[in-house]
Amino acid sequence: MSKTYRLFISHSWAYDNAYDKIIEFLEQEEISFYDHSVPKNDPIHTSGYDWELEEAIEAKIKGVSCVIILAGVYATYSKWIKKEIDIAKKYNKPIIAVRHWGAIRISDTVKTNADEIVSWQASSIANAIKNWG
Repeated sequence: MSKTYRLFISHSWAYDNAYDKIIEFLEQEEISFYDHSVPKNDPIHTSGYDWELEEAIEAKIKGVSCVIILAGVYATYSKWIKKEIDIAKKYNKPIIAVRHWGAIRISDTVKTNADEIVSWQASSIANAIKNWG
């Protein structure tokens, strides 16, 4: 019987194709997982205050096995990815950074906070989840 991993996949909705590909990779590797992420088609509804969204994200991250972050340079400029990293650190959740296909550089913020940086390959991502989750 395989373990079911509880995952929070951090992503920018502007890059939701990458999020979809991560999900595809996990399914390809037959990783059993529960997705705690905030997908574009099911956003967190708040009154529009950042603190409400941050609390909702914290509630999601608190119960996960690990946090997966798409490590593109855009992450350096995302206040939400920085907040997600801070929340993951607060709860001692391992952070797996995924270097996007063909990316030469990754976010320094992500690089310094990741427990592991993996390549854009299904097996690399799956192995990191098994090791850290």
